[in-house]
Amino acid sequence: MKLKDLMTTQVSYVSPASTCKDAARVMNDINVGSVPVVDKDKLVGICTDRDIVLKCIAAGKDPATTAVKDCMTANPITGTPDMDAHQASDLMSQHQIRRLPVVDQGKLVGMVAIGDLAVTAIHQDEAGEALSGISQGVH
Repeated sequence: MKLKDLMTTQVSYVSPASTCKDAARVMNDINVGSVPVVDKDKLVGICTDRDIVLKCIAAGKDPATTAVKDCMTANPITGTPDMDAHQASDLMSQHQIRRLPVVDQGKLVGMVAIGDLAVTAIHQDEAGEALSGISQGVH
């Protein structure tokens, strides 16, 4: 199965100029721990709740005035719409990520979460393996 068959296509995102507080609000509103960062239709990063805590709050910065570009992870790991779900699962496990932005020529077209793989019976083993790899921590 291809990611285009599994991905969520209505993806909320923030701009690099958005504040960390804005990104946190988006994450809270849609109940996720990360949000893509898009500039002129191109994916430029991903901002996680951990990014905000470690790179903004713990660093003594004000989340209400700190731009997402100053705390996001640039050049995130991505998939493509035609990527096989097995490949995506391996990629997510290898890089210890739970959500994979899906891009087509740099443009964000969707998002695949580990749960998207898990709900498809044929991919439950791959989702479990990916989650196991993600949860082990960096070696």
